[in-house]
Amino acid sequence: MKRTNYLTQSLLFIVGINALIVNGFGQGQDAFPVQVKIEQGLIEGLYDTRSGLQLYLGVPFAKPPVGELRWKAPQPLDKWTGVKAVKAFGPRPVQAVVFGDMNSRSNGVSEDCLYLNVWTPAKRNTTGLPVLVYFYGGGFVAGDGSEPRYDGASMAKKGIVVVTVNYRLGLFGFFAHPELSKEAPYKASGNYGYLDQAFALQWVQKNIAAFGGDPKKVTIAGESAGSISVSAQMVSPLSKNLIAGAIGESGSGISALAAVPLAEAEKTGADFAKNAGYTSLAQLRAASTRELYEVYAESRRFGFPSVIDGYFFTKRMEDTFVAKEQAQVPLLVGWNSAEIPGMAFMQGLPYTEENFIKKVKEAYPNDWEEALKLLPHANAKEVEWSATNLASDRFISYSTWKWFDLHRKNSSQPVYRYLYSKLRPPMVDKSLAPGLAGGTTSAQGAPQFVPIGAPHACEIEYCMGNLALIKDFAWTADDYKVSETMQNYFANFIKTGNPNGDKLPEWPAVKPDDQNPPVMVLDTESKAVNSKDEARYLFLDKMTKK
Repeated sequence: MKRTNYLTQSLLFIVGINALIVNGFGQGQDAFPVQVKIEQGLIEGLYDTRSGLQLYLGVPFAKPPVGELRWKAPQPLDKWTGVKAVKAFGPRPVQAVVFGDMNSRSNGVSEDCLYLNVWTPAKRNTTGLPVLVYFYGGGFVAGDGSEPRYDGASMAKKGIVVVTVNYRLGLFGFFAHPELSKEAPYKASGNYGYLDQAFALQWVQKNIAAFGGDPKKVTIAGESAGSISVSAQMVSPLSKNLIAGAIGESGSGISALAAVPLAEAEKTGADFAKNAGYTSLAQLRAASTRELYEVYAESRRFGFPSVIDGYFFTKRMEDTFVAKEQAQVPLLVGWNSAEIPGMAFMQGLPYTEENFIKKVKEAYPNDWEEALKLLPHANAKEVEWSATNLASDRFISYSTWKWFDLHRKNSSQPVYRYLYSKLRPPMVDKSLAPGLAGGTTSAQGAPQFVPIGAPHACEIEYCMGNLALIKDFAWTADDYKVSETMQNYFANFIKTGNPNGDKLPEWPAVKPDDQNPPVMVLDTESKAVNSKDEARYLFLDKMTKK
């Protein structure tokens, strides 16, 4: 079963439904300038007197990847004289308006996008603070470290230095080509977005002490493509020794958007260039941003695959875990209870037993009887849940489960699993409707469905403590309760490698040999329960090997 194809189809399904809603969000005015010295020189950010935090926004961490640096690994910045102002978010990577839950605060779109943002609670003499580095999601074709849901202020108030990182996307971030491989010192191409992330982690190692952070206490986290990125950084020799912990929210690169062999990626890139009328790398580099943006849009591609390049990835991610060569660090990982609605699996058919059996037979022509034993389907509600579970698993949940399963069996470090289950409240604006996998869309013409669980991406603002910055939903006391619980679990894990504490419900770590490992259900009343879904994931695991 080709899960990468299903994930791509699912993402395209989401893209076709969601529309972008943009809300302005400005920085407060209760601040004065504050300076710190980093490796390249002095930077000047803001000291917010209301929050007590320092903000350094739009900090460059590599040379702009433009001109001859387009499609090259990130390069170190030159030192500068004077003071560089870092008080506003840098431009976001080149991307189209893709997902309805993205609400950028950055100023424009540019290939010159390698900037990061730092929120720190450090006082004059503070040292040794734990650090969170967060990678945004967006299918590697969209996203931005300035989005309000990723804002670092709330987490920084809990005594953590927070960093969000921009990385290259789409054609500019993952394009591989034989000529690019030939010119690179490591004789490979692609993975530029991943290389940007790794380079940012190196920047953190060198500079985070200037912001009160401890380079030995860096936890990386992300959602969707950001979670896939966390799994990738865990196995890469460029970054696996730079982190102390990892948090994954809905996604891993083990089967979802998995890396492909270099030769395959090069052929994909060469075919793209040829079909677009480019006969040389020089022509591609000479093309304007606009030209490449339009050529890519006309191709109707959904990004480019990451690459087993012998440099960032030395082998398949799964093989790295089996060999126990991944970062040996605590892992907190999970997914949402309804990542994508059952209609994605049913393809518009009503939730009937007959229709469900038909779709299961199509998906598993030789194993449908075994699948049906694991998927209750006696009535419409059972069919809806089973279709939702299967759609979610094939989209991204199985991929996350496999990461969880491999790390617990191939590491002595603790592993914690969650299932985020809080249903979202109603929309504030009744002309809008919830998107099928996070975000919002116009209510006019939107599919009419009642969510039965938590959709893809909806947990981000909860875990980062940013409900107040997201204006689309009519948040309730229960929502803030769930957010406080989830954020405290995450903050504890970032500080200690263990989410427990602060009178929170006990979250047990998972043992390597647990047949029904515990899972923390995050909801209005959060509690750990023994998993009832392992047989389904073991079935899906078997299907991937066929």
